[in-house]
Amino acid sequence: MKLLRYGPKGQEKPGLLDKDGRVRDLSGVIGDVAGAALLPESLVRLAAIDPATLPLVAGTPQAGLRLGPCVGAVGKFVCIGLNYADHAAESGLEVPKEPVIFNKWTSAISGPDDDVEIPRGSQKTDWEVELGVVIGKGGRYIPEAEALGHVAGYCVVNDVSEREYQIERGGTWDKGKGCDTFGPIGPWLVTPDEAGDIADLAMWLEVDGKRFQNGSTATMVFGVAHLISYCSRFMSFQPGDVISTGTPPGVGLGQKPPRYLKGGEVMRLGINGLGVQTRACLSVLWPQRFGVMTISTRRFWARPWTVRFDAIGWLSPRP
Repeated sequence: MKLLRYGPKGQEKPGLLDKDGRVRDLSGVIGDVAGAALLPESLVRLAAIDPATLPLVAGTPQAGLRLGPCVGAVGKFVCIGLNYADHAAESGLEVPKEPVIFNKWTSAISGPDDDVEIPRGSQKTDWEVELGVVIGKGGRYIPEAEALGHVAGYCVVNDVSEREYQIERGGTWDKGKGCDTFGPIGPWLVTPDEAGDIADLAMWLEVDGKRFQNGSTATMVFGVAHLISYCSRFMSFQPGDVISTGTPPGVGLGQKPPRYLKGGEVMRLGINGLGVQTRACLSVLWPQRFGVMTISTRRFWARPWTVRFDAIGWLSPRP
């Protein structure tokens, strides 16, 4: 199955993608693609439903019909760093002896095609295509041999990162990883029976049509089962938790010279069999003088807009 959530932000409904690429509504069956709906027994019940018996949702997914994050009510967004040897090399760091764990705040989660906002003052916002793992069956101290039985499905994650905040500002990586909109997930959660060989999935990312990342999960240092088992020594997992498993080489930090997102670019990324985050237009909030900011985007307007706030507030295009 390909499970998804569709509709306006904050009002997403559960659905699934049928064999013809259309969205079928699951609201009459589950409340959300979240929590108990991701337990193994629930997924078995959902798989037994004939999609043709479910209401057809109007619109084409990702082309007029907005898709939200493919999982709702995420409790933990756990990330793994330097999990591809060649990415560690381009970052100037050694391959870790044990998985490097950090977190994204759940407030960073957004839909697969929602705009990514570059933080105010950011100079080094970067991209990372990653395989996301969604937990179905919770637990702690999970044996590696049983770990894949705890997976509800897999998805595409873009681990958007601000490198200055992450590396140069002291403390942990988290401050450069958890900014709002830095965690697009989806378009859909693909159950293990349809995901294919997760140890050999091609993955890629483009900025403005230029391909920067072109890798495969085959070059992971630590595989999915090991990551689940390892992380469960330090935390308990609940249904709906997300693990983002690391990125292959080709990030902006690794370019010579480094290349970062400034605003107005379009990222497009995907993993074979798991879907594409397309037209993920970047929005930039640049502080000017007090009360003035510029919003730059290619999706909706042909030229940037300046927003000025006074006693009433008004919006106007910048000359």
